[in-house]
Amino acid sequence: MRNSRTRTMFLSRKIKEISSLAKTIASLKKKNKKIVFTNGCFDLVHYGHVKYLEDAKNNGDILVVGVNSDKSVKAIKGKQRPIIKEEYRIKVIAALESVDFVFLFNEATPLKAINILKPDILVKGADWDKKDIVGADPVKRTGGKVLRISLVKGLSTSKIIEQIAKSRR
Repeated sequence: MRNSRTRTMFLSRKIKEISSLAKTIASLKKKNKKIVFTNGCFDLVHYGHVKYLEDAKNNGDILVVGVNSDKSVKAIKGKQRPIIKEEYRIKVIAALESVDFVFLFNEATPLKAINILKPDILVKGADWDKKDIVGADPVKRTGGKVLRISLVKGLSTSKIIEQIAKSRR
């Protein structure tokens, strides 16, 4: 059993800045590791998120997850979000066994990160139309694949927030 100090060190090895992550990914690619990339807000992490990330990991060797910063989430979801601050959301994602590396990004989309990391496989949920998946073109141009993964039906952060609000009325 890990003590809390060991656990903190373990998480810090998984949480990276994009510049150091790019070097790590380049090194792993030289060892023929298949790099899978996905991203999201991951506000109020639930089973749907966990299953999605496990399914994403099953498509390659290394799973890299970009987590939207608080600023980015507000721009996408509105001023009431995120519910959970970025410093905690990133640690929860890093704590998942399926996730190898995680980083925060401030932009509305992960395009800049995708161009830097050059993943072999880009994964998004099946709720995304193929033509709307940001980063698909650069991934395909370098010989990579874009995959859409089925989501757990009826389970989303927005629906959970809605249910909580209804129960409080």
